[in-house]
Amino acid sequence: MTKKILTMIFIYIILAMIGLPALITYCSYSSHSPAEPETAQPEAELASPEIIRTSELENYIKGVVAAEMPALFEIEALKAQAVSARTYAVRKMKENNSNAVPYDIGQAYLSIEQMQQKWGENFTTYYNKISEAVDSTRGEIMTYENEPILAVFHAESAGKTEAAENVWTQEIPYLKSVDSSLDKNAPDFETSISFTYDECIKRFSNQYGNLSLSKDTLPQQLKILSHTPAGYVQQIQVGNKILTGREVRETLHLRSSNFSIQTQNDMVIFTTKGYGHGAGMSQYGAEFMAREGKSYQQILQHYYTGISFSVYDSKET
Repeated sequence: MTKKILTMIFIYIILAMIGLPALITYCSYSSHSPAEPETAQPEAELASPEIIRTSELENYIKGVVAAEMPALFEIEALKAQAVSARTYAVRKMKENNSNAVPYDIGQAYLSIEQMQQKWGENFTTYYNKISEAVDSTRGEIMTYENEPILAVFHAESAGKTEAAENVWTQEIPYLKSVDSSLDKNAPDFETSISFTYDECIKRFSNQYGNLSLSKDTLPQQLKILSHTPAGYVQQIQVGNKILTGREVRETLHLRSSNFSIQTQNDMVIFTTKGYGHGAGMSQYGAEFMAREGKSYQQILQHYYTGISFSVYDSKET
């Protein structure tokens, strides 16, 4: 009898030794959901808000470069565009006293999906090229007196860029008129657009209701009075008003305010040079400088007078 009891006790001990680890393993495994990893990422390795914001900004800049400059441009031109776009965005962020990436500040922007639609089978090649331009200048901005500059840009100048005071009536020390004569090689550098006398009078009258314009004397009522040193129209007589070249450009949707006027067979012909407001960096000028071997910093220093370079820190905003 004693021997039988001892045998049973021995069997129970063996079963306990085998079953207890299995039970512990089962309970430990079942305490996790099937989708939950066994080990969570340590808190110290999670991205900081500053890193997240910087990453979003850099991705935004890729979308701006993709929208604002042809991907076929030279890599140094694309880098110059990236730094200009980033500087413009950072300036707006500082003005808003915010780290939020501003998507509605007037810069064109393409999402990944829009890039795929635009480039089709070339998407990977073009996206990688633009990513290289942005990533290689990561965080870099232009400053003047330790503040981000107003880094405006335009498609192509009329041979010289325009000084800020001739575009927005306010002098800005780093937005001076500089040579950009290579722009003359840009496509559609000089174009013409025609309006009938009636259409021309209608457009001006809709914008400036009290103009006195007549079909009989219209050729004499449109007279350019002065040009800026860069060659853009400064003042023009339109009927009984004196307008700026910029106002005429906006009224008639001209490519630039560097224009001449001809009348022929009841048509008014405006011939323009360049494309855009003319201030800051010329995108085609940047491309031609890059083809000549200039670096992106040399390009930017040419178009933005007296600027310096620094690295943007989101924690400073």
